[in-house]
Amino acid sequence: MEYLAIVLFVIIFILILRGYPVAFTLGGISVAFAFGVSIFAPEAFQMSTFYLLPARIMGVVNNYVLMAVPLFIFMGIMLEKSGLAESLLETMAMMFGRVRGGLAISVVIVGALLAASTGIVGATVVTMGLISLPTMLKRGYKTELATGVIASSGTLGQIIPPSIVLVLLADTINSSSRGSASVDVGALFSAALLPGLILVGLYILYILIKSFIHKEDAPSIPAEEIAAFRGADFTSKILKVLFLPILLIVLVLGSIFTGIASPTEASAIGAIGATLLTVIQKKFSFKILKEVAQETTKLTSMVFFILLGATTFTLVFRTLGGDAYLQELIMSSNLTPLMFLLLVMVVIFIAGFFIDFIEIVFIIVPVVTPIFNAFGMDMLWVGILLALNLQTSFLTPPFGFALFYLKGVAPDHVKTSQIYRGIIPFIIIQLIIVGVVVFFPEIIFISK
Repeated sequence: MEYLAIVLFVIIFILILRGYPVAFTLGGISVAFAFGVSIFAPEAFQMSTFYLLPARIMGVVNNYVLMAVPLFIFMGIMLEKSGLAESLLETMAMMFGRVRGGLAISVVIVGALLAASTGIVGATVVTMGLISLPTMLKRGYKTELATGVIASSGTLGQIIPPSIVLVLLADTINSSSRGSASVDVGALFSAALLPGLILVGLYILYILIKSFIHKEDAPSIPAEEIAAFRGADFTSKILKVLFLPILLIVLVLGSIFTGIASPTEASAIGAIGATLLTVIQKKFSFKILKEVAQETTKLTSMVFFILLGATTFTLVFRTLGGDAYLQELIMSSNLTPLMFLLLVMVVIFIAGFFIDFIEIVFIIVPVVTPIFNAFGMDMLWVGILLALNLQTSFLTPPFGFALFYLKGVAPDHVKTSQIYRGIIPFIIIQLIIVGVVVFFPEIIFISK
């Protein structure tokens, strides 16, 4: 009767593709399906199994690691309200203004800094889209290059720690491992740092090559404009704009990497630091605090409702023997561990065209994690590969959320087709990084 678990998985996947709410589809369909099976095939599922569900739900609610999620979200939204992105973009643009493509390079660097201090993709893409896209277009940048740079830079928060997706991945892998080797969030953060920085470097390299070959696509800023902006106090401007955000990044990531604080404790430091930074920037008010708290509550509620629905789905799927069935099927198919890894990566990449990374984390990852463990694969390495792959889900048409965010704030003359074309080179770069980490896994252990 194990095939019933696969039927459940397919039904849920199809309903999510049709746009039904993820959290209630995961939980509601799982309960309804289990109820039907308990009536027509009671030997496959007993409704008394749901007595285990409250304990599992409380395990999620009481999970100390997951407390980092609302705190990192709060940190990101508060920094968005501080005006940090606008100041960074303006200053960086003038620092790299003499370089052809310098404005695009500044967007990538600011995206990396925001990723290391916020990790909120939607906020980063919208903010940079509002601030930098009109400027880039006004200065003669090709639309495809400008939109591609902004969308891809905005998703760096998916892989550069502190990343919410890494927190959720670590928790999902650990809860699906059934006593096998666990993955520490701090170790996942450390392992993700170097691949994330290499990705930033490749983005910049692509921009330099693109602007060298097609000079008209990325013109430099006029020298007189740069001189007017810099003035006598340019050094103090740089220190003021860069010092505090970098200090916050060092405090948050440094405390995790050195073992002084856990990721959850570091997220609390980040939330307080972001609030203080907003105060220093003279942008803080109780109205802003209320808005940040409301947005944090909405995003956190969405994540946890999906997580509770996924917990219900996992209980039913495993009780029906779905994980054991898949493990037996894969093992008997004579797939090597690398072949299975590549198969999973292809499936996740294709799924990213249609569904969000959260759905992939909570639906697909729990199903494949026991098989990875059965193959004896290093789950830290697998986790980084999954995170890099999931980053593409924000960029791949037709449902890449970063593309929707950018289209929503782009000028009317910017076409969706231009945004889609502009993102293709950056998706290729991300896939190259995935390939590098697959065949050179020592990269993550160097950064660890």
